Amino acid sequence: MKLGFYPKFAFIGIRKNKRLYVPYILTCVGIIMMHYIVTALAGIITEMEDMFGNTTTSALLVFGSWVIAVFSVIFLFYTNSFLMRRRKKEFGLYNILGMGKGNIARILAYETVMIMLFSLLVGLGLGVLLCKLFELGLVNLVRGEVDYVLRLRMDALRQTGCTYLVIFAVILAKNLWSIRNDSPIALLHSENVGEKPPKANWFIALVGVAILGLAYYIAVTIVNPVEALVWFFAAVIMVIVATYMIFISGSVTFCRFLQKCKGYYYKANHFVSVASMTYRMRRNGAGLASICILATMVLVMVATTCCLYFGVEIGINDRYPRDYNLKLFVYEDTPMLETMAQDVKSDLEQLLEERQIPAENTGEYYYSSMGGLVRDGEIILDHESLTDFNITNYSDVVTVQVMPLEDYNRLKNTQETLEEGQAMLFAYHYAYDFDTITLGDKTYTITKRLDSIPMGGDEMANITGTLYLVVPDFQELVSSVAALLNDPNIYPHWYYGFDVPLTKEEQVAFNDAFYDTAYDVITGSTYEGISRSVYPDNKAVMLDEMYGVYGGLLFLGAMLSVVFAAAAALIIYYKQLCEGYEDQSRFAIMQKVGMTEKDIRKSINSQMITVFFMPLIAAGIHLAFAYSILSKLLNLLALTNQNNLMTIAAITFLVFGLLYFIVYKFTSHAYYNIVVGSKEK
Repeated sequence: MKLGFYPKFAFIGIRKNKRLYVPYILTCVGIIMMHYIVTALAGIITEMEDMFGNTTTSALLVFGSWVIAVFSVIFLFYTNSFLMRRRKKEFGLYNILGMGKGNIARILAYETVMIMLFSLLVGLGLGVLLCKLFELGLVNLVRGEVDYVLRLRMDALRQTGCTYLVIFAVILAKNLWSIRNDSPIALLHSENVGEKPPKANWFIALVGVAILGLAYYIAVTIVNPVEALVWFFAAVIMVIVATYMIFISGSVTFCRFLQKCKGYYYKANHFVSVASMTYRMRRNGAGLASICILATMVLVMVATTCCLYFGVEIGINDRYPRDYNLKLFVYEDTPMLETMAQDVKSDLEQLLEERQIPAENTGEYYYSSMGGLVRDGEIILDHESLTDFNITNYSDVVTVQVMPLEDYNRLKNTQETLEEGQAMLFAYHYAYDFDTITLGDKTYTITKRLDSIPMGGDEMANITGTLYLVVPDFQELVSSVAALLNDPNIYPHWYYGFDVPLTKEEQVAFNDAFYDTAYDVITGSTYEGISRSVYPDNKAVMLDEMYGVYGGLLFLGAMLSVVFAAAAALIIYYKQLCEGYEDQSRFAIMQKVGMTEKDIRKSINSQMITVFFMPLIAAGIHLAFAYSILSKLLNLLALTNQNNLMTIAAITFLVFGLLYFIVYKFTSHAYYNIVVGSKEK
């Protein structure tokens, strides 16, 4: 044969099957483009040393590039199987007409190389052209400084090119192996392989429902964020397994049930559609389950990353009640804490005076922090003794913040009084129902439950519940508990904070002086030999850092969501094409016995509505039941207010549902054209 025969034959094969190949090629181009952009941005962000959170954002993008690469392997293998299922019949005909399998292999190799080269060239080209646009979007999300320098990342080009060269090579090897081991007759009948009358498997369907019910129960009953983290991945795996079991076995059972409903089944618009669905549902149930899982992933990623990003300022305001916040720790029972605290305060006031910056909303108090387990009104603080308890409910783990009565009255401008053995309590994210509370060898009667507390900071973002306790004998309590547990971390700490009438940029500029002043005091020779540490924080700086992290998460979530949504759409498209070709002969027979095109349209709509929206409905149910556990996981990421999660999740579902409906209209039209005998153009 002439040298140009195989490339020409391969090109003709792609062109003649453009209805199959064009979406596949466009998907390859899109995935390659996305992979290059994410990989390139990881390197670009790393080099932006003046951007807050650049290291974390870069690490997230590197992780995202690996996710896209792994997903590409799974997804391209899956979609390629649709192509080969349709093309094998054509290859079988070539084989019977005298073309050897070696010749077919060459044609297949040229097809793969053509698709690979086109996908790489166009995908990488679009990636290079659009990378700057995505970079500007990411930098704006993370509140970084925008520049307009075009960058070509050769390392990203090499990594993306090598990754997809390997993927296409493995796909080609798989296809060649399949052609080599199938006989001509098997190739001709490849579209009908595996079509056996299915049996309704009630047991597997019920087991799937039971597993899904257990996963839902875990998701809605978890109260503590620690438990949510422990059980989240187990619940995810259970939902995935149950979804596949229900769609593969349960859908057959559902179709059998519809067949038994004579009033529904024996109608022109239901008879053919239900019969054909029943016959192939076992094989295509996995496809529907995959669509459902992909849709759920998109909904969860978009909802959570949007909630995190748009809730950044709320979380930062909870953690940092003032513009500048400083915590001073002395890890020993010494009166030097007060002396050191006043020295730090004096130097900071002097710094503010020199810079002519007025301090506003000043706050100062002493406190102690300890963690333990609630047991019948006692806080078990000794971590070694906790091994004697069978901790099955992590919601009983709490953080206790103790505050002196005099500091509370000064900050709240009140005149509260407490006798010895009395205390006031504010419970945050924990329902404390006991009338007394025991810490170490001291027991307090709770005389008043507070609605708020003039404390704030990192403890407001604790993953456990927090009990704020106001006591009259603060120093005595803390010293006794610290000595009892031999834990220097329990000794009193000092907080000092203030607001300033400065812009965010001015606060960031003042931040270095604030840090240096605080560290200079405690590192001086005056306090040498005392175990101490200081933690100064500026709200503006922390806000920029959190925007850097959560902006990177939102960007990555959006990129992956686009990839997963496109994958779901393509699976739906190929599923409808394959089923259309399978149903073509069935509808042709029904037309011969009097079924009109109007009846065919009704039957198609019945089938599409019955099956097509099942994954979307199931994904919505998954998201609804996941709401509770997702809100706890967001708490782990310092988002203390998840009021927006439900709204964002609802909007995400509606937008995704609209896009899903558009795909439905497009694929149902393609399906209709096939079954009524429309010619491919």
